[in-house]
Amino acid sequence: MQAVILAGGKGTRLEPLTYTVPKPMVSVCGKPFLQHLLELLRSCGLTDVLVLACYLGEQIEDYFGSGSSFGISIRYSYEKTLLGTGGALKNAKDMLDETFLLFNGDTFLPINYDLLITRFEQSGRTAMVVAYGGPEPIARNNLKIQNGSVVAYNQDDVDGMTHLDAGVIAMKREVLKLIAPEYVCSLEEQVLPRLIEAGELVAFETQQRFYDMGSFEGLSTIQKVLI
Repeated sequence: MQAVILAGGKGTRLEPLTYTVPKPMVSVCGKPFLQHLLELLRSCGLTDVLVLACYLGEQIEDYFGSGSSFGISIRYSYEKTLLGTGGALKNAKDMLDETFLLFNGDTFLPINYDLLITRFEQSGRTAMVVAYGGPEPIARNNLKIQNGSVVAYNQDDVDGMTHLDAGVIAMKREVLKLIAPEYVCSLEEQVLPRLIEAGELVAFETQQRFYDMGSFEGLSTIQKVLI
C-alpha cells in the first residue's frame, strides 16, 4: 500500500532548529528523522512513498531524491503555501492511490502494518486511525472509541476520551470529496468529525507506544529509542 507522509509544517516547537531545516530533517542519532521513518516503512514492505512537502521541502528531495539509494520509491507533492493536513492531501489528489496509509512526518510508530492494512480492508470503512491505548502516558487522549468505532475526536475537551491518535491513518482516496480544493483544511478539525458523524471512521487499537519528535521533549525521548 502507498505510504503518504505529511512533511510540510514549519516545526515551530523545534525552533531555532527548524529555522534552516524542515522538521523531518532534524537529526536524530546522526541522520534525519525522516530516514528513520523511511527505514521503518521499508522493513514493513511499504516502499511506495509520497512525501507532502512545503516548508524547506526542497531539502528533503535533495537528500532522498527518488529513494532508490534507500531501497524505496519516493515522489513529492509540493504546496505553494501551507494548506493544512487536509489541504496537503487535496493538493496531491492526482498522485494518491485508491487506498493509502497517511503518516505524520514527525511520528515513529513500530506496529504490524500488514495487520493494519488487512483490518482496514476488512472494515469496509473510509478510514481507520491507529489508536494508542497503552499504559504509558504520552499525551492527553483525544479519541473516544466504542465497539471499534471512533465516536468522538476532541483535542481540547478530553473528558470521556479513551485513546490517543498515534499519527497513522489508513484512508480511501474518496475522503478527498470532503475537502475543498486550494483551501486550508485540517483533517483533525474538519474531516475526521464528518467521518465520525457518518460512521466511517474506525480504530486500530494498539498498546505499542509511538514517539513524536516534534518537540524538544519528544526529540530527547526518541534519541534514546533510535540510538
